[in-house]
Amino acid sequence: MTGKILVDARGLSCPQPVLETKAALESTGQGTVEVLVDTVTSRENVLRLAARMGWKGTWEDSEQGGFRLTLEK
Repeated sequence: MTGKILVDARGLSCPQPVLETKAALESTGQGTVEVLVDTVTSRENVLRLAARMGWKGTWEDSEQGGFRLTLEK
């Protein structure tokens, strides 16, 4: 399945952002997944997970605060 998915993990404690991102990556298989997180730790953990799963990840500061991660495969 291809497509674009948004995971809003702001306000969630670890490991929840990683678990929700993993579920999204597994469900889509390829395409683009955007993840919103609000801590540096969550940002780094999600990017590490994505890389292990073969996804390319980039990030930028989010307009709403926190970070917007873009994961692509």
